[in-house]
Amino acid sequence: MTTAKKELAVAALENGTVIDRIPSEQLFKVVSMLSLDTIPNSITIGNNLSSKKIGAKGIIKIANHFFKDEEINKIALIAPDATINVIHNYEVVEKYHITLHDTLRGIIRCNNPKCISNNEPMETVFHVTRREPLEVTCRYCHRSMKAHEIEIL
Repeated sequence: MTTAKKELAVAALENGTVIDRIPSEQLFKVVSMLSLDTIPNSITIGNNLSSKKIGAKGIIKIANHFFKDEEINKIALIAPDATINVIHNYEVVEKYHITLHDTLRGIIRCNNPKCISNNEPMETVFHVTRREPLEVTCRYCHRSMKAHEIEIL
């Protein structure tokens, strides 16, 4: 008796980015937050894929698109254990785990309606005060927010 492996073949990326190890329940939040439905590039999305490290995972492959630090920080808010693979000429030229920066600029809205950042045209600034569980503090009004309270801009 032979055991045949069955795998879904997906075209390799010539150039682009792969976001891997996204928790399955967060995958479509990442897609929405990055507005991937508005870019014309070829995108492959896989969900509930088997992962030895996190059980079920999601993966996003985007042709000819490379993320800025601001976008990586947004991903880190939703999927802090994700990895990024940068592809050039079908080769992984860079692979790294996402890490949330200590200071987050212009990516989170303060949930204090009286905060100056909600009433004046200015960039929000938050400091990461705890990583596990995630907690951030507004530079201006000093309000702290936990992960479930964070609204990404």
